[in-house]
Amino acid sequence: MFTKLFPAIDRYIFRLVLVPMIGTLLLAASLLILDKMLRLFEVVADEGGPIGVVFRMLANLLPEYMGLAIPLGLMLGILFAFRKLATSSELDVMRAVGLSYTRLLRIPYLITLLLAGLNLLIVGYLQPLSRYDYQRLSFELSSGALGASIKVGEFNTLQGRTTLRIEESSDNGRRLGGVFARVTQDSGDMLSISAREGRFMALESEPNTIVLRLNDGTIIQDQQANEMPRVLTFSSYDLPIDLPAVERFRTRGGEEREYVLPELFKLGWSQDVDAGTRDVTRASLNYRLVEVVMMLLLPLLAVALAIPPKRSSSALGVFVSIVMVVAYHKINQYGQDVAALGLVSPLVSLWVPFLVFAALIVWMYWRVAYVPGGQAIGWLETGAAFVGRRIMRLLRRFGMGRRASRSGVTEEAPVAA
Repeated sequence: MFTKLFPAIDRYIFRLVLVPMIGTLLLAASLLILDKMLRLFEVVADEGGPIGVVFRMLANLLPEYMGLAIPLGLMLGILFAFRKLATSSELDVMRAVGLSYTRLLRIPYLITLLLAGLNLLIVGYLQPLSRYDYQRLSFELSSGALGASIKVGEFNTLQGRTTLRIEESSDNGRRLGGVFARVTQDSGDMLSISAREGRFMALESEPNTIVLRLNDGTIIQDQQANEMPRVLTFSSYDLPIDLPAVERFRTRGGEEREYVLPELFKLGWSQDVDAGTRDVTRASLNYRLVEVVMMLLLPLLAVALAIPPKRSSSALGVFVSIVMVVAYHKINQYGQDVAALGLVSPLVSLWVPFLVFAALIVWMYWRVAYVPGGQAIGWLETGAAFVGRRIMRLLRRFGMGRRASRSGVTEEAPVAA
């Protein structure tokens, strides 16, 4: 049953598409995540938060990156598969036995439909939820809700009443060495405390208060009622510290990018919201839909740019395909911004560029599939080949001149008899 539905040629094309598609998808996502990871490590280190929050924030960024990585991986997977068929002359054999490009695109379009559904789920539901969770983690990190540690070698002010400085820190910030603390009381009295070591301890009865247990130190009490400060030594002293009150993060929906698709449909045509909110939600809705629909054109674009000229192994089509997809993605982002401002309808700023892009891709595919010897970017291939030959000729001349000058060999003029 399976072999009847998917004969050997379809299984072969599936294997050719799958490997580069997954590789490109993982590579693109990894590069985007690594770039963001370095910034998040710096932010978390500056805020004194736990390192684990970096990976939680990166996990919430993954759906955002997959929205671009999936279309790019799909297109390059199909492009590399058909490029391999073309350069190995297998495509000519398939065409000679009556297999059209439309027939060969059966499996790539099946993969496209599955990935388009997955991308709709990502941009419509996962991206809004993960973006909200990312903003929540960022807020908790900056507000101290994630348990920011005391910075070593700096004066840390807690609740405006306690100033704390430590020389050493261990056990994830729970054990401190070389502790200095200055506490200002409500009456105006001041305590200056220095201790050899200290340890943070939690109170079960009061979750908003922690105790800094100090060992082997000195207390200087500066009281307004006494002219001379009092000096006390101790072997153990408990210093209570009130934790800052952590403000609750807002509910989801503070930004249009945090709404899922049904919520965008509801707000975009609701009379209970202002015109500005309707413009923003309609722009976001059309942007997400046009990004998903665009994926249906990628197999045609990949085939149109995968076939190099005869007796050529040019990879110009790979470069052009990446430029086209990324440029179209940026045009859609600009169209969304313009529509969100209410300057133009999303039907104009988003769907008109889509129709132009679709017409261009269909023309390119028609040139390759139905015009004998046709090339979608033949003029670019010709121009690139000409420029490449000129550059290689200059490099050869430059290289020969350098070798001749280094060897010291010069050509003498002929002497007349």
